[in-house]
Formats: sequence, structure tokens, C-alpha cells
Amino acid sequence: MATHTDRATARTVSPTAPPSSSSLFEEYRRLTGKSAQLAERARKVFPSGITHDSRFLEPYPLYVEHAAGSHKWDVDGREYVDYTGGHGALLLGHNHPRIVAAIEEQLRRGTHYGSGHELEIRWGELVQQLLPSAERVRFTSSGTEATLLALRLARAATGKQKIVRFAGHFHGWHDHVAFGLGPDNRPLSSPGVLPELAEQMIIAPPNDAAALERIFAENPDVAAVILEPTGGSWGQTPIVPEFLRELRELTARRGVLLIFDEVISGFRVAPGGAQQHFGIRPDLTTLAKILAGGLPGGAVAGREDVLEALAFPSAAGPRRDKVPHHGTYNANPLSAAAGIATLELVATTDACQQANDYAARLRARLQQVVDEAGAPWIVYGTFSGFHVFTNPEGQTVTAADIASGRCDWRSIKAPAKPGLTSKLRVGMILHGVEIFSWPGGPTSAVHSDEDFERTVAAFRGTLRRLQDEGEF
Repeated sequence: MATHTDRATARTVSPTAPPSSSSLFEEYRRLTGKSAQLAERARKVFPSGITHDSRFLEPYPLYVEHAAGSHKWDVDGREYVDYTGGHGALLLGHNHPRIVAAIEEQLRRGTHYGSGHELEIRWGELVQQLLPSAERVRFTSSGTEATLLALRLARAATGKQKIVRFAGHFHGWHDHVAFGLGPDNRPLSSPGVLPELAEQMIIAPPNDAAALERIFAENPDVAAVILEPTGGSWGQTPIVPEFLRELRELTARRGVLLIFDEVISGFRVAPGGAQQHFGIRPDLTTLAKILAGGLPGGAVAGREDVLEALAFPSAAGPRRDKVPHHGTYNANPLSAAAGIATLELVATTDACQQANDYAARLRARLQQVVDEAGAPWIVYGTFSGFHVFTNPEGQTVTAADIASGRCDWRSIKAPAKPGLTSKLRVGMILHGVEIFSWPGGPTSAVHSDEDFERTVAAFRGTLRRLQDEGEF
């Protein structure tokens, strides 16, 4: 079966079409006719009619016309509480006035100078101010580019080849990370990815320090370990904090670079990201999403001696090879303007805490709804995110089991009952709420109490519809 994944999902999303007889889909088609028309046009332009794998939805995705704050409106004029959150980029919601003003002002000044500009310096200084480990910064155009550059820098700095990453964690779509594990726990290359590249990546089980020790002992040529410090796919498969501390000690002792992929968690868990919250200093950090305030942009930040490989060698200094790095849109002025406005707000407000608190309340309330409905599901997550685990294997498991790592990551990643995820998402849409494809979503600092109650009511109504259709 063909599958696709996304950083913000990294759970396998099945394109299997749900039963066409579902009343949920019949109502969806009736209420979203203009989305259906656009989807038909899109299928003649894009593979599967979509421009990002996580936007796949049966019978067709929703098409949005505009957004503001925590809400958005589709092309049929229907309003939704939004939990897609710009794929996690919009901690401050859609069209925050300070960010819009910064973009508009810069738009009049120019969109691409092909030269350095003061905004890029201020943007980088804010990253250094907020992120504990950011001795030096290099901007990219996306999170995928950031992780690609981080791996290259790690190999250049250490002279070693292999990279360790963790099962269930997502680091973009470039060839070094665009594959998972096969049935024998060996890297499984994807179509178009050279097996030789996959062989340089070691996929380790999460939260297992003993397994990591064995990997290091058997592979002296490990350059770096990369992971999402909150767990795979924004905590869908959580990392236990104690393991993070063990990981930092192990990598430091072995001379292996530690890379925190904070593309989602950066400036979201706390102003200084997961590394500030946990008090752990990685060697390199990859950033995107909130970094650029909803516009394209990414970065690698970290140790000066590692990032100096990007610097041009001095004529008076020793000869050395430079790590090349280009990118037409690196530190684009519009992205810099949006990023500066965003990071200044992150630094001077309690936006991170507001989003975290809202998500904690929402997770608890949604779990109450699940329990009342008698479904075997679990609503869980950390910081400003929530996940809905539909428990396809019928395990006896709690949110605490998932958070502590006692629930195997393979069980969490097990595909849901065919069609169920689409039914859940469509049901929420019919009740005026759009969630992300995990299923779940990131929360923001601008979600309101009214949004909260509307979301809970939508979830309750959707579960009733699913129960009526025999889904649990």
C-alpha cells in the first residue's frame, strides 16, 4: 500500500478510501461543494490533487479562502476553529497584526535584494538571544534544508559518516531521512532513495540508552545523533526526559554531536525551545516554522567551531576545505521581517505558556469525552499539542503509559482502522473544527475559551456519529 508521511505527522497516513456510504461523507459533500470543484481541478494538476502529503483527505481536502486569529473560512464560507496551525508555524495565530505590519512595511522596501541586509542580522541575534546553544546561526529556506545542512556539518566536523536517528522521528524529506524501518529493524529505503545512503543511517529505538550504547560500541564512525527532543512527530511517540539527559552524556563521552531537531518545538515549548525547558545544550539545533512567523524559513544554530566550517578560510590561516552552502531564499527579507516580529513577541509575552496551558486543558477535556463515549481511544500529548490515538490493536493503555515510553512506538504508529482518520477529521469539519492529520493538532496563544467549548462539542458530536456508524 502506498503511504506518505509529514514532519508534523510522521504517522503513516493511509490513502485507502473510506466507505462512500458514510453519512459523514455525504454531508461533507453537500456542504463543501466549492471545495469539491477545486479538488477536481487540482487532480488534473497535482498528483492526488495535493501539494503536501499531510493535506490528503478523503473524499477530498478542504479549500480555505482566508484566516484570522484561531479561525479560518473555506471557499463555501464556512468558519472553523483551526488546529492545523500552519503545520505548527502559527503560535500567534493567523495574521497577527504586528507580523502583518512588519511584512507590509518590508514588502514596500523589496522582497529579494540578493545582498545582505540589517534584518537578517537582527533575526539571527534574536535566535542567539532566545536559544541557549546558538553561538552561530545559518539561515535556510525550510526545516528540511536545515536538517540536511546539520548532517553535513556534523560529518564535516567529525570526519565520520554514520548518523543515528530514532524510529518514529521525522526530519524532513531529503534522501538521508526519507525512509523508515523494515521488518528486520534495518533501514528501509524509499523509492528514489539510494540504498547506499540508507546504509549510512542507523535507526535506533527511542528511550533505550542501552541500545544506543551498543550502537556506539559497534559503530565507531558515528558522527551525530539527531532527534526531536519532544518525541517523534511533536510528541506522538514521546521521548522520556531522563533519556534526553542520558543521551547528552553518552554523545559527549563518545565525541558524537547531538542535534536537536526543533523545527516544531523551537520557540514553542518555551521561548528557548525544548533545550531551554529541559536544560540540555545540544551541539546543533535545526529550526523552522515559528522561526519565520508563518513564512518560509529555516536555520541551523549551534557551536561556533562546528558552524565555522561554512566560513571562508582566511588567506593567513591554515588551508582547509569549506562546506559549501547556497540557497536563493536564505534569510529572505520578508521572512526575516516576519521572523523578527514573531520572535520579539515570543520573547516579551507568555505566548508559549498560553498555548501550553490551553492544550493541557483540551487534552483532559477531550479524554473525558472519549471515556463518556466508551471508546478505547487515548487523547495525549505534551506542551502545545494534542494527539488522538485510536488504539487499533485494542490495548489497555493510558496517556501516562504513552508519556512514559511504556507503550511501544510501533503500537502508537500502527495504522488506524481504514477510513477512520478521514471520518474523524471530516466529522470535526462538519462541526466547525479542523484538526491536523495526526489526528490532532498544535494549539496557539490565541485559541479562546469559546474555541475550547466549540472543540469539545465538535469532538463529542463526531464520536456520536462514529459510534452510530459502528467505528467503536
